[in-house]
Amino acid sequence: MKYQFCHLQKNAKKQKEAAQILTKTFNEINKDAWPTYQSAMQEIYECIEEPNICLGICIDEKLIGWVGLRPMYDKVWELHPMVISKEYQNRGIGRKLIKKLEELAREKGIIGIVLGTDDETGSTSISNIEINSKNIWNHVKSIRNIKNHPFEFYQKCRYFIVGVIPDANGKGKPDIWMWKSLN
Repeated sequence: MKYQFCHLQKNAKKQKEAAQILTKTFNEINKDAWPTYQSAMQEIYECIEEPNICLGICIDEKLIGWVGLRPMYDKVWELHPMVISKEYQNRGIGRKLIKKLEELAREKGIIGIVLGTDDETGSTSISNIEINSKNIWNHVKSIRNIKNHPFEFYQKCRYFIVGVIPDANGKGKPDIWMWKSLN
């Protein structure tokens, strides 16, 4: 299969496809993420604003996934969101997309990328437990993937866990923060 990358900033058709992918894919994981097409389009509009990077990946002109990158600090930006259509997951497409995004980030002088990967569904060993200052790093060191949580995908892309926000999405529903240096 031949993949092509496309910027979503000036392509209304691809923006609509991106919203459909976001809603469909995340509704299978967590119906609260982007529950409607309109909420997904709002996310797209935020992602395509300058100076953000919003990059899609296509097969035969069909958008199959996309990723957004936006400033968090001057030289460190946040990856948000990232989505690959379910039927194309586990084929290395996400890695290709992240690799290209990192190349574009380096061209802009970005030296690091941070991301949060929520666990709202009890998919890791650090959900539904009490996390505090005494046990946080033990839990991070021994984190286990229970139900196909994406933190392992990001680890394969050389991101590592730098912290956890224990109840970010409600009691026992943490946000796992990850980082990668682009130097």
